[in-house]
Amino acid sequence: MTEVSSLTGRLLVATPALADPNFDRAVVLLLDHDEEGSLGVVLNRPTPVDVGDILEGWADLAGEPGVVFQGGPVSLDSALGVAVIPGDASGESAPLGWRRVHGAIGLVDLEAPPELLASAVGSLRIFAGYAGWGPGQLEDELVEGAWYVVESEPGDVSSPSPERLWREVLRRQRNELAMVATYPDDPSLN
Repeated sequence: MTEVSSLTGRLLVATPALADPNFDRAVVLLLDHDEEGSLGVVLNRPTPVDVGDILEGWADLAGEPGVVFQGGPVSLDSALGVAVIPGDASGESAPLGWRRVHGAIGLVDLEAPPELLASAVGSLRIFAGYAGWGPGQLEDELVEGAWYVVESEPGDVSSPSPERLWREVLRRQRNELAMVATYPDDPSLN
């Protein structure tokens, strides 16, 4: 078995060639990646459902737009909370109900009282479902050229304009990927 280099905390940005409609122009934050598989959430799929409609106590902490996001095609009936905690929330200084994933980004225990995190949270997103890959599956997709792997920034989680996130993430790259941001939605119209 080959060793897997962890991509936890990085972004998967769908290439224009990715044919799966679940991931068309998707930006996925990897929350876990190891030899057992990968798990992430799609950052740019807002739904029309308000956070308060399903998790009333968390609605005041959710960033704009204050809606639930479709995190991926797996387990759409489950919710994940991803929050950015500004500053150095490490070890004992990390707030109760929050577990660091990468840098200032972490997972929220949605069973915990929201008051535990209210003073610490910089931004919060609620995701219905997630994107998941079995052992080696994501690596195969990377070899096939389905995804670009880039560094995440804490602001990606809480982008107030998620519909522009795919282009924004590509545009900030300091290489040829910046040009991909100009790829038309429908190349047949060129």
